[in-house]
Amino acid sequence: MRPLRLIKRAIRTVAPPVLFLSLTAYFGWNALHGAHGIRAYQDQLVLQQQAIQSQQDAKDEQAVWHRRVLALKEKALDADILDERSRAMLNLTRNGDIVVPYGPHDKLF
Repeated sequence: MRPLRLIKRAIRTVAPPVLFLSLTAYFGWNALHGAHGIRAYQDQLVLQQQAIQSQQDAKDEQAVWHRRVLALKEKALDADILDERSRAMLNLTRNGDIVVPYGPHDKLF
């Protein structure tokens, strides 16, 4: 009967610390790797930085398009420059225009 009592006593002394250590390990692992843990938080920070960068890129592109649209207003256009640019881009001339040939590697605009 004595060995049985020793086994029970050993279980009573070992069981509570093992239980608490396993609970601590479980909650510690979840604090690091769980759905709301530290690694998930770091992933969310990376996603937030990417979203902020995308938003800034969109704002920059919107500003570029806004400037382009403002340049198309009637008061912003000069008819002579518009005519010159359209003819240069379409490669068209009128009678009496002076044509200046460009080299094959020279940029027209």
